[in-house]
Amino acid sequence: MMESRTGAAYVRVSTDSQMELSPESQLDAILEYAKEHNITISKEHIFMESEGRSGKKAENRPQFQQMIAAAKTKPRPFDCILVWKFSRFARNQDESTFYKGMLRKKLGIDVLSISEPVLDGMYGRLIEMIIEWQDEFYSYNLAQDVTRGMKSRAQSGGYQCRPPLGYRVPYHNAAVEIVPEEAGIVRMIFEKYVNERMSIFAITRLLNSLGLKTSRGKSFEKRSVEYILQNPAYAGIVRWNRVSHETKKIKDRSEWIISQGHHPPIISEELYNQAISRYESECTRRNAKPAEQVRHWLGGILKCSDCGRSLSSCQNHRKKGETCYSFQCCGYLKGKCSSNHYISEKHIVPAVMNSLREALSGGSTEYEIIKKQENKEPADWEPVKSALKKLELKERRAKDAYIDGIDTLEEYKTNKQILLQERETLETLLLQPAAFSSEENSGELCQQQKLLNIRSVIDILESDSFTAVQKNAALKSIVSKIVFNHENMHIDVFYAVHTHLRDG
Repeated sequence: MMESRTGAAYVRVSTDSQMELSPESQLDAILEYAKEHNITISKEHIFMESEGRSGKKAENRPQFQQMIAAAKTKPRPFDCILVWKFSRFARNQDESTFYKGMLRKKLGIDVLSISEPVLDGMYGRLIEMIIEWQDEFYSYNLAQDVTRGMKSRAQSGGYQCRPPLGYRVPYHNAAVEIVPEEAGIVRMIFEKYVNERMSIFAITRLLNSLGLKTSRGKSFEKRSVEYILQNPAYAGIVRWNRVSHETKKIKDRSEWIISQGHHPPIISEELYNQAISRYESECTRRNAKPAEQVRHWLGGILKCSDCGRSLSSCQNHRKKGETCYSFQCCGYLKGKCSSNHYISEKHIVPAVMNSLREALSGGSTEYEIIKKQENKEPADWEPVKSALKKLELKERRAKDAYIDGIDTLEEYKTNKQILLQERETLETLLLQPAAFSSEENSGELCQQQKLLNIRSVIDILESDSFTAVQKNAALKSIVSKIVFNHENMHIDVFYAVHTHLRDG
């Protein structure tokens, strides 16, 4: 009689179209094999990937990672892992060798293929390695064949991705067609962005306020609107090989394949070009928060010295009714950064203000010049322009209060002087690019104007007349980022000057 053992089952569906068994059939075969070989498999030790997952990288398979984590627990939860084929365990020989070595040598857990039995000992291991090599070679060749086919189809104008919002494929192998209701949403997005000059964040809020949904039936996010604005498919153009599937990074433009598609366009090519021109010229920092979301004026500016991510602000309410803020690396909060960068507002704000004053008193600072098209206005200055409009209202109210006899002449003069100082400070920030519109102004004049801007920003940050959004916009006009090092409690301020490039 066979010795009784406990086991685990791992089931994965191949991502290619040549799969031989469905996940259910794989599991049935594994359970039947276990029954015949006196191996007990409990429900908690059945690990089945929910969808087609590539076997090239273990990190992309959550059930596999859960199984490995379970295998490391003590006492040992199972004696062996059963798979339908070794290729289900991994199609990357390096990863297969690593995980099998860890399971067998360190944890005493064997990996068995129920359809590819091998002998015990070194000869059996050699046969197993040959099988794994064949699987990896097959996977590589299949990937090359698929890539060649997709490239050829893209070059001929064939659309081969999941249809985006506004399109659908009515049945298998049918031509892509327009969905009228969804196409209306797409046209609205482009019209609002190009002709009405709305920000992406404002468009996102508008779509959600109207109860509109994405092609997956979810609420819109800023990134989903950005995807639509960057997708040339809406102008009838096919773009392929833009993003690396391995790193998710955008490839060099020379590697892209762009051709005229066979599907009907939803918008004109001219409208798409206008949208992509605006999007690329605004140079929005990746993952930067829109000004409308800023809670503290340091939001989106403080950066982690270890991973480079932004420090998220957290609002704390004390028993006495006081409100204070603290900051922490967003990567640390998500478990993606190992460095704790917690800092309270009462410590980081004085450090930032002292750094600005030191730069002002020193009379010279290092800075980076950020160039923008002359006919474009940085989105960060919109709150400053809004503050100027509110200032006009305050000036009218102060004058009316004096005319109506509510304020005395001395009170009116005092209020007028305060408002005048605010106006000069705001207008200094808006006039900043004009001083750097040509190369000959990049010397001493540039440095003088830079220091004047620092003085204006300090005035805004110290004033109670400005909101957190307005203070944030003012600081961003002179600072690109502030890197905080928690280990030595030190900050590095990176100054920047925004310039306008003349067309032509």
